Amino acid sequence: MTQRFPSTNVGTALQDAFDWFARLVGRWFEIDLRALAAFRISLGLLLIVDLVARSRSLGAFYTDSGVLPREALFSDYTNVYSLHAISGAAWAQTVLFCIAGAFALALVVGYRTRIATIVSWLLLVSLHIRNPMILNSGDVLLRMLLFWGIFLPLDETWSVSAEHSERDSTTVASIATMALLLQVVFMYVTNTVHKFRGELWMDGEALVHIMSADQFTVLLGNTLAEYHSLLELINYLWIALILASPLLFVLTGRARTILPTLFVGMHLGMLVTMRIGLFPLVVVAALLPFYPSVVWDAVSDLVSRAGITDALRSSKERFSARLPNPPAPATGIDAPDVPNWSAVVGGGRTVFFTLIPYLMLALVVMSNAQAVDYGEVPDPGEQVLETTQADQSWRMFAPSPARTTRWFAAAGTLENGSEIDVLHKSRVDLERPENVESTYRSARWRKYLSNVQSASNENHRSYLANHLCDRWNRQHETGITNVTVYHVFERVDPYSGEREAYGRIQLIDYDCSGKFVQHH
Repeated sequence: MTQRFPSTNVGTALQDAFDWFARLVGRWFEIDLRALAAFRISLGLLLIVDLVARSRSLGAFYTDSGVLPREALFSDYTNVYSLHAISGAAWAQTVLFCIAGAFALALVVGYRTRIATIVSWLLLVSLHIRNPMILNSGDVLLRMLLFWGIFLPLDETWSVSAEHSERDSTTVASIATMALLLQVVFMYVTNTVHKFRGELWMDGEALVHIMSADQFTVLLGNTLAEYHSLLELINYLWIALILASPLLFVLTGRARTILPTLFVGMHLGMLVTMRIGLFPLVVVAALLPFYPSVVWDAVSDLVSRAGITDALRSSKERFSARLPNPPAPATGIDAPDVPNWSAVVGGGRTVFFTLIPYLMLALVVMSNAQAVDYGEVPDPGEQVLETTQADQSWRMFAPSPARTTRWFAAAGTLENGSEIDVLHKSRVDLERPENVESTYRSARWRKYLSNVQSASNENHRSYLANHLCDRWNRQHETGITNVTVYHVFERVDPYSGEREAYGRIQLIDYDCSGKFVQHH
């Protein structure tokens, strides 16, 4: 009698299990093309808003008459490979800002998207290198989102480049989608580790202290600061939420809708309570790719019912009709003798768009591990991370949250002997302002001044004083001869209302008539 064996042996079972796991992982890292389109549009709009906000202090932050002239930049920093450092004139920076805005607009509409993404990333990196003193975590995340966007099909739908509307319901899964989703999770996980090392975060008191530092609170934050029990509850909810952040890509289907929405809600809450720049909106943009197809089906249906789809299609057709037609392929008797460069270039593109994300993702993993002392990036990797500005730490208010209210003054002595605060263009007053947040022109000015008072940035105190002297003397007939920059701080226990610390520190006493000074 012939013995019969089961049709499914161990090898087949293992192969089936592997295929099942591969499909599951594919579902973890797949992104709806409409999510990528919304992500692309958000990035473009954020770049434009960022440029507009930065332009308010273009002269102060990016020119030779500002707080970091190129002489100081090249002296204090290594590897300054920045287009924005080619010229110290305001007109040159304005031109670069306009060029960056044009490419950001191309990103919004989806025209030549990959080129627009690459150039936008390069210009953003260049801008960040021009003045590192004003950067925050939102800047790091924005340039990383742009970097991963280079390797993603951002214009397959909702763009002037999209050719087939029937592809709107498809998804894509690749090493680039994996990197994009993991980037957000890395940010939360690394920050979670930092927060777990902070006593105030674990005790639920961190937000109470942060909200008592008046330079951060705006709008609802000024009211919310009084409700300590509510802030303690939000503290614990936030810790629980970021602790659950790995589930962002593990969950699939409809379940994947809930967690990103909770994160979006929290970050929008930050937007209306804290003055921390564009960081909350950048994170919201980063969370869009996590939403599954069921959400984008509903969005597409809503847009279609509102008649927006037809209007956009009509606008796209008119726009596309004005675009130059691509050159026709070579034909004729000599065509067979022409090398097939397109195949060579296509093969190189495939290797580039597969290998680079793998290598960079590995370096980003090591960078985040190093940030929490769980690993170390090899020297060649550090050089790559530094060159691409991809190094990460994600300490946002951790492990020790901000507890101290800080404000600054710059007492300038005029030629006629009178004094004026040349930083705020008002009378000199070192007492605590009624609204500390209003003493900063923007979140970037607060970040800059906070860095200036750091002991590791002593040189920048002279750069600031030199800028204040020059700015005043260019704008006023009565010149300024000397400026003294003060850092004033106060820490109050938010629970008892008792003052725990108070101090007035003279950062620098600067002679405006002297040469440009660099302290070493």
